Amino acid sequence: MSLQYRFPEGFWWGSAASATQTEGAASDGGKGKNIWDYWYQQQPNRFFEEVGPETTSDFYHKYKEDIQLMNQIGHNSFRPSISWSRLIPSGTGEVNQEAVDFYNNVIDELIANDVEPFINLFHFDMPLELQEKGGWESREVVEAYTVYAKTCFELFGDRVKKWFTFNEPIVPVEGGYLYDFHYPNVVDAKKAFQVAYNTMIAHAKAVKEFKSLDVKDGKIGIILNLTPSYPRSQNPADLKASHIADLFFNRSFLDPAVLGEYPQELIDLLQEHGQLPSTVTGDAELLKNNTVDLLGVNYYQPRRVKAKESLPNPYSPFMPDWFFDNYEMPGRKMNIYRGWEIYEKGIYDIMINLKENYGNIESFISENGMGVQDEARFIKDGRIEDDYRIEFIQGHLKWLYKAIEEGCNARGYHLWTFMDNWSWSNAYKNRYGFFSVDIETKERTAKKSASWFADVSNNNGF
Repeated sequence: MSLQYRFPEGFWWGSAASATQTEGAASDGGKGKNIWDYWYQQQPNRFFEEVGPETTSDFYHKYKEDIQLMNQIGHNSFRPSISWSRLIPSGTGEVNQEAVDFYNNVIDELIANDVEPFINLFHFDMPLELQEKGGWESREVVEAYTVYAKTCFELFGDRVKKWFTFNEPIVPVEGGYLYDFHYPNVVDAKKAFQVAYNTMIAHAKAVKEFKSLDVKDGKIGIILNLTPSYPRSQNPADLKASHIADLFFNRSFLDPAVLGEYPQELIDLLQEHGQLPSTVTGDAELLKNNTVDLLGVNYYQPRRVKAKESLPNPYSPFMPDWFFDNYEMPGRKMNIYRGWEIYEKGIYDIMINLKENYGNIESFISENGMGVQDEARFIKDGRIEDDYRIEFIQGHLKWLYKAIEEGCNARGYHLWTFMDNWSWSNAYKNRYGFFSVDIETKERTAKKSASWFADVSNNNGF
């Protein structure tokens, strides 16, 4: 068959997942508590239909079956995360041998099925005992993470060649310290910026550890949810608003990770408003010397902004939103279930930006996907006919293809996610997977998108 879109040789086709969202077995196998286990016990009402992280999709027990299914639908790569509180139950101290055995088995099973493991170290799941010590507000926790990262490299680095320090590190900042949608539910920008800064210091320390081990063919990166900030118009006030939104939500992590330093404009802005984080001598050098080899890009939706309609309330807490308002573009295409705009070209704009301003760093789409509620509506002859998901993936792949044609160094595409999983506070409200999961029986059933993706991967295009 003639392919209109043929991707480069060795393109990474696969999907991504996280420990807390898929493993289940939250109190089995010697696992310690993380902030999600704790928050759910405290406030189950904050979770959709009060479904918590106890069993999720039970990957802990069903990983063999799942990995064989990955192979069947053409995955050549898969990105799970390691649960820090499973591996080191208190966050520091004893390593849990049951967890070492589990992760060894998962990695070996992936390799046996020709699926390369891309391993991520932290996906929002701070061990509870470390959160009680301040979480990412604390440099002590930064040191604990460095030891955890080194432990993972030593245990699994003989087989794992692609490592990621963090997934979407801005989310715990926004959720936990600005907008109250994750534990610890603090609203305090000064603390938020300290958390963001310390996370990047932890990241750089992990990169340094990895580089000192000199893993043959090994690469280390970070996964960032890059969201282009589009101005309402070319009016200077709108342009300034989008520029500041970009500084806060993209460049605050992208610049230190890839370029090894923070944008001066961001530093000046925080300084002007008395919001600068405290730093330690040697930090700047640490960031400069420990940039990433590889960048994962999570892209779901654009951010559209305009100049403020009214001045911020002087008695309100400082927020990034002091500098812009969100803008709802008329006629935008929507995923109504998630309330998110669908804008496929965003993926191209991100890649061109990386090419032009970030040394065309080796990158890949590490997450992209579409969550839809009540997918059982679309069952026909026992299969969910998720043509909307196929169309969504295809639309994004066309723009990714165009970026590659124009010289962008994009190496792969991973869908969020392989099978329906538990979402942070939405639980199983919106489904994202190639495979549906029955919450009661945990049975996996392929959706139409699974066989479509198998064809795309096997043909390296469509």
